[in-house]
Amino acid sequence: MTALSSFAEMHAKIAAGQGFIAALDQSGGSTPKALKGYGIEADAFANDEEMFALIHAMRSRIITAPCFTGEKVIGAILFERTMDGKVDGKPTPEALRERGIVPFIKIDKGLEDEVNGVQLMKPMPDLDVLLTKSKALGVFGTKERSVINSANAAGITAVVAQQFAVAAQVIGHGMMPIIEPEVNIKSETRAECDTLMLGEILKHLDLLPEGQQVMLKLSLPVVPGTFDSLVDHPKVLRVVALSGGFNRPEACAELAKNRGIIASFSRALLEDLRHQMDDAEFNGSLGRAIDEIHAGSVA
Repeated sequence: MTALSSFAEMHAKIAAGQGFIAALDQSGGSTPKALKGYGIEADAFANDEEMFALIHAMRSRIITAPCFTGEKVIGAILFERTMDGKVDGKPTPEALRERGIVPFIKIDKGLEDEVNGVQLMKPMPDLDVLLTKSKALGVFGTKERSVINSANAAGITAVVAQQFAVAAQVIGHGMMPIIEPEVNIKSETRAECDTLMLGEILKHLDLLPEGQQVMLKLSLPVVPGTFDSLVDHPKVLRVVALSGGFNRPEACAELAKNRGIIASFSRALLEDLRHQMDDAEFNGSLGRAIDEIHAGSVA
């Protein structure tokens, strides 16, 4: 595996890499659920510090697994505490780059209550501080998530506008933003959501200054090929997909129907891993998951 040292090397890896992006960014509210899935119950930790130590140990075990390299995993999205921590005695972003994996950081602070069928991102008053710190640690890009629950044109317009406003701030720090307006796969108007969102994204891409690019992290569309125009767009570095509630076989099957979109899975990557496994079992299970998701991404 080839270590990555410069922004240009990381850009090239994401642009052309034949693999997927691992989402290791469960934060505050979703951490207990992630630990439970990993076989660690809530009575195993007494406070947030102990909880975050356990999730960091899980992520360290994943990152140092023999199969977790830049050959099939081209990027990884980190939670801020994971980025600030160490893996094998090195800052986490450095440990990833040494394995040929491009580090990203989750920057949103969670979701507002639903208005107009969508959930906007909460304010991020300290974003410039976080971006400066992340860039100094050698992090390539960011990810921010909002949610679309129903096909409300005003709501979807607001979500996409907010996403691109934050993306402009990220680009201003010399980093690559992953825009994630997640369409809820349980939405009764999912196909219409896909269409409305696509139209808004294309409008904002046309307004991006020449030479600037973003990445997009989207729910897999109801109609395969819906996002082909985004995959081909010169201002989009890469389109990645979230698993969004599909289990891994379903998510990989849906992914393979869409040309040029690669995975950025979280739960679907981790769903078979358990704290109680010995290293051979753990590495075997993780390796099978990586192989499946890689196959769906390059299909």
